[in-house]
Amino acid sequence: MMKRLLGLVMLISFTCTLLTGCNTARGFGEDIKHLGSSISHAAS
Repeated sequence: MMKRLLGLVMLISFTCTLLTGCNTARGFGEDIKHLGSSISHAAS
């Protein structure tokens, strides 16, 4: 159940990140890095 919820949260977060508009590849990489940090922080 927890894995499914975490997967859903990651999918929603990733979709929101894409929809907010990453204008460059560098900006996209920074957004993904921030998303990974948030998920890591939430998991611990």
